[in-house]
Amino acid sequence: MRQAFIGVGANLGDRWTTMRCALAALAHEPGIKAVAESAVYETAPVGVLDQPEFLNLVLGVETTLTPEALLAVLHQLEKAAGRRREQEVRWGPRPLDLDLLLYEGETRAGPELILPHPRMWERAFVTVPLRELLTRVPWLDRPEWTEARARLAAAPPATGVTRWTPPPA
Repeated sequence: MRQAFIGVGANLGDRWTTMRCALAALAHEPGIKAVAESAVYETAPVGVLDQPEFLNLVLGVETTLTPEALLAVLHQLEKAAGRRREQEVRWGPRPLDLDLLLYEGETRAGPELILPHPRMWERAFVTVPLRELLTRVPWLDRPEWTEARARLAAAPPATGVTRWTPPPA
């Protein structure tokens, strides 16, 4: 099993229900096991500012999938939630955004996949929940994660991020 972190976000429709459905679908995917989930944060949009605020969290997983196969699963779930990448504005609104942020010991710089995810260290909606998981994900102490821990420690302080409390089920 390899370890990875997935960013989960949404800012259209019933954001929380969409995110919960995506997390439930991930839990049923062969080769993916959720290990830790951060709290949910409401965050200001980045890039296109005239859009609703996002809900965001980070999910730590163990997986037997390659980074490319894991990304394909994430894109399928986004599509099932109504996301149409070919029709959207960059950094614009979306019903579901699933980003492969980090994958144990792997780097990529291809047209479809960049690891670590570009600009993640500059984005509080990623660094805040990821810092939260540092204390709960035991494999982050492994040498493969040394660079990620160092980059996270050097990330700018959080701005525009507020802890959000989901409604009772």
